[in-house]
Formats: sequence, structure tokens, C-alpha cells
Amino acid sequence: MERELRRELGLLDVFCVATGAMISSGLFVLPGLAHAKAGPAVFLSYLIAAILAIPAMFSKAELVTAMPRAGGDYFYATRSMGDAAGTVVGFVSWFALSFKSAFALVGMGAYAALVMDIPINMIAAALCVVFTLVNLAGIRRAGRFQVLLVLGLLALLSVYFFGGLPHVNPMKMTPFMPNGFGSVLATAGFVFVSYGGLTKVASIAEEVKDPGKTIPRAMFLSLSVVALLYALVVLVTAGVLDAEELDHALTPISDGARVFMGGAGEVLLAVAALLAFISTANAGIMSASRYPIAMSRDGIAPPFFQKVNARFGTPHFSILSTGVFMLVVVLALKLDLLVKVASTLVMMLFVIANLSVLIMRESRIQNYQPTFRSPLYPWMQLAGIVAGVALVINMGILPVFAAALFVSGALIWYLLYARANVNRQAAIVHVVERITDKKLTSYSLETELKGILRERDEIVEDRFDDLIKESVVLDIEGTLTVEEFLTKVSDVMAPRLNVDSANLLALFTEREEESTTALRPGLAIPHIVIQGSGKSDILLARCKGGITFAESLPPVHAVFVLVGTRDERHFHLCALMAIAQITEEPDFDTRWMAARSVDELRDIVLLGERRRHCRTE
Repeated sequence: MERELRRELGLLDVFCVATGAMISSGLFVLPGLAHAKAGPAVFLSYLIAAILAIPAMFSKAELVTAMPRAGGDYFYATRSMGDAAGTVVGFVSWFALSFKSAFALVGMGAYAALVMDIPINMIAAALCVVFTLVNLAGIRRAGRFQVLLVLGLLALLSVYFFGGLPHVNPMKMTPFMPNGFGSVLATAGFVFVSYGGLTKVASIAEEVKDPGKTIPRAMFLSLSVVALLYALVVLVTAGVLDAEELDHALTPISDGARVFMGGAGEVLLAVAALLAFISTANAGIMSASRYPIAMSRDGIAPPFFQKVNARFGTPHFSILSTGVFMLVVVLALKLDLLVKVASTLVMMLFVIANLSVLIMRESRIQNYQPTFRSPLYPWMQLAGIVAGVALVINMGILPVFAAALFVSGALIWYLLYARANVNRQAAIVHVVERITDKKLTSYSLETELKGILRERDEIVEDRFDDLIKESVVLDIEGTLTVEEFLTKVSDVMAPRLNVDSANLLALFTEREEESTTALRPGLAIPHIVIQGSGKSDILLARCKGGITFAESLPPVHAVFVLVGTRDERHFHLCALMAIAQITEEPDFDTRWMAARSVDELRDIVLLGERRRHCRTE
């Protein structure tokens, strides 16, 4: 049976998922290889790589606060670029996270050899099964497990840094940049994959409490902590190990701990490495398994992927499929190819995140309303795209070719299976519509985004919402006098209220003669009481040229007309209060004039910020 995913993850949970997805091979395997390229200045490469990850982090934070849905990159790519692009991104995201998690499991080999004499592939396969079962038992349990793993890991790495700092030998830090600053920059690209897990928390957004605030905070906090931790731990490691030893070390952190903590320290940091790889694998299964759910909901993947277990509230088919795929990867692929392909796929996804923000912003869809907006738009996104493409090119021919095979396979799947099941309009069509000034879209994407916003903001609809949904919306191009406007309104509303239009016009005119209903520049709220009982109606109007309510007042562009019988007085007052709250929003006038259809005008009211208390009696 299909059920809704549960919102059970808080700030600490999401922080630990993001942190656990980053701290693994990037810290416990790569420093030795990176030191061979950049020398003691390698810790700067980690900091530069963190800076290069910032555009994608900001972009993903914006996207996830606008659309907190399972599927992360896939969901955003589909809504911004269309079903074909979404299919590619969905499969690439699923495989990239699965590859990265499998890499974490295989990467334990070098450290596992220090504490146990068991073939690494067997350990990795066993852990893959264990983590799959943990995730099947529920995201709350998986989240708590992740918190314990990450907090333990951070504690051990803090011990390493503070214990090793007094033992740093300045002589081992010279020459500081043996191959020049260019090598430091190049190495930043090499270690960039260390931050690949940062934005993957977006794929579990549907299960996060208050995702609009929680996810951006968790991502910013995680990148700051991890970047600082990477730099400090790598700095200590470069300062306690001889350059020749470090350049060839596959267990650099344990080797460094042995220098100033002895054999016990070596084992302790080997345990820390195991925790890191375990946390990455657990976070990877948790995040990767959410992509098939989103694709299944959209008809791109088979329907069974979206089924949620009634007892545990987890997508069991999706988790099992992810676990099986990782198991095959663990047992079949070589480590070096696994890492390079995973890195290339991650870079592609970072580019997609930045591109999606550009498209969503330029589409100017009213219902795209992120609670966090990326700063320095669009330069932040453009810089991220350029950097990402450059990093992909530098990965080499084989990884790029492997990534191209994944893309080709996804496109074939779309043509043979998905295309017949989907026909979704994307934001990029709205961009083309703006450029060509031709009507190319329906209102389907805006409707979907409206539903997402209602769920995100936990909007419980009241009677006012119901009335707005059924209201008449007038969109007038030219200019009108107040008499012309009220005549038009009377002709439209009279049949709906079952009253005479002439009588209705007389009441409007009398009300306007008592005192103008233009409450402020650009806004008027004509409201009258009619005879009878149980009648209420609202009309919305936009007049681009303006309505002249009084010679001494500026033209009115937004009008809310409210009519009701005397027994509806309570609702009448409640509706007036709701309209006042909505029209007091700072950007109301701008959005009202920018709306491209009557549906957008109605949605501005339905999604406006207000206290909902207009209950049905």
C-alpha cells in the first residue's frame, strides 16, 4: 500500500547525514595521494575544494526549500528541464550515490587490514546487507544510528587533531608548495569528491521536519565543520609524517596517529576510519533509495518502487534495490574505477543543481517560492557551472566515457519506457515562452508547486480558501472609471448571487458615495451587504491600466469585491481581515502585476501569508 513518508528528521539528524556522507575516503584515503601532488600545502586544497562546493550548496538549499520532495536532484531537474533530463539525472543520482557508498565500503579494506584478517570484499558485502536492513527498519532508526556514528567520528578526529598539533614538525612543512600554487589548485579538483555527499540530504527532504529551515542550516553547518576538520586533520598529518611515507600511504590518518599515540592510537584512528566509511555507506543507502521513489511517482520507474511499508514507514522495494545494486558494485568493480566514475557523476550533478536554479528563477513562475534564496544570483550559479564542467573534463577519458554510457542508458530507458507514461511541462518551457512571447504552457507545473507549498507551510484550508477557488477573476487590460468597473462587476456577480444586477450596482454605487473603498494606493476592497440569507461571494480583479476610484487618488490595480448577506457578517469580517493580511505582504503589488494568468492571480491569494480562521459554521 502506498503511504506518505514520515517527517521524523531534525537538524542534528540532517547535519549528521550530510557530514557522514562526506567524511570517509576524502579524509582517510585521499590525503596521501593528494600530498604527493601538492605537498604540505595540501590542506589548502581541501579548503579551496570546499569553496568550489559553495555554489551547488546554495543552489540545492534554494531548490529544496522550494520543493522539499523525495528524489532531490531528480525532482528539481524534471521540474526545471523536463522528463528526459529528469530521467537521466534520476538514474545518474541513484547510481552516483550508490557508487559513492560502495566506495566507502570497499575503502575500508586498508583500515580493516589493521584490525582484522578478513577479505575486504566480504566485509563490505556483509555491511551492505546490515545497512540495508537498518534502513528497512525505519528512517528514524537509520537517522539515530547516523547521529551516533558521526558524533563518535567527530570526537575521535578532535582527539587526533588536539593530540597531534603539539607534535607537528615545521621542518616537515617545507617546502610548503614544492610544485607551486598551480598544483594546489589542481589538487583541489582531485579532492573535490570529498564534498560530494554535502547536497545529498535534499533527497530525504520529504522526511525532514520544517525542511525550509532545517536543511539549509544543516548543509551550511556541515560544510563549515567538515571543511575545517579536513584542513586541520590533514595539516597535522602532513606535519607529523615524512613526505615520502605520506605520499605512498593508504592509511594516512592511522599512520599519523602511530607517530604520537603509538599502536593504540593507530588502532583508534582505524576505528574512526571504519566509523566514517560506515556512516557514508549508511547515509548513502538512506539517500540513494529515495530516488526510485520519486521516479516511480512520476511514471519514469515502475510503480512498485513507491510502495511504503505499513509497519516501518520505509520504501522497502527502493531500499532493497539500492542495497542489491551496491552489493554487485562492491563485489564486481575495482576501487580506482569506482572512485573516478563516482566523482564524475557527482560533478555532473553539481552542475545540474546550479542550472536548475537558473531555469527556475528565469521562468518567473509565481509558485516557485523558496524560503532560502541563493545570494549573488546568477553569478554564483554560473561560476559553479563553469567550475563543475572544468572538473569533469579533468577527470580523464575513461570516467567521462563511463558517465556517458550511464547517460545513454538512461535516455534509452526514457525512450522505451518512461516517455509513454509522462507528459510533464517543465520550467524551461516557461523560459522559452517568455522569450518568444507565445503561449506554450498549461498551468500544471504551477498547480503542482502550489500543492508542495501547501504541504511545506502546513496550510490547512478554510472557508475563505474555498470561496477564492470558486471566485471569478477579472484581468482587465485598459483603464476604467469606477462606474464602468462596478457595472462590469455587477453583471458578473448578479447571476452567481441570484440577484438583480441593477440592484447590485445601486448598492455598490451607494457604498462608494459614502466613502471610497480604495484603501491605499493601488488597492480597493468594495464590500456590500445584500438581502437574503446564506450568500457570500468574492470577485478578484486586476486592471493593468488602473481604475479611477477618485480623482484625488492614484489608479487602483488590485480589487477584491466582497458581497454577502447579513447572516454572513462574521465571515464577511473574517474575509476582510484575510484580504488585509495578504495585501500587506511587501511584494504583493509586484507579484500581482507580474502574474501571467488568472490562475496565478488566484494562487497569490491562496498562498498568501495569513492566519486561517475563516471556518465553516
